[in-house]
Amino acid sequence: MLPLIIVIITGSLLIWAGQDMPDFGDPDAPAHHHVADWYIEHSEDDVAVENMVTSILADYRGYDTFGETTVIFTAGIAVILILRRRED
Repeated sequence: MLPLIIVIITGSLLIWAGQDMPDFGDPDAPAHHHVADWYIEHSEDDVAVENMVTSILADYRGYDTFGETTVIFTAGIAVILILRRRED
């Protein structure tokens, strides 16, 4: 019974905390007023790459992109190892 109570309390807290988040795609969200404008104004000078998407993915979010690539690579290797034919 205790695990059910913990799940209900945790779920209730997550729903309550999620009420303060801006709507998905809201153009008035705080990130769209400050962060996006800064990337647009400074990406070419900071990174020296004309393509803004490339500068954000390769430089500003480089570690995040590397982490995502590592997770996908690891998952692919795991699938190959699980599905390979074994010669017994």
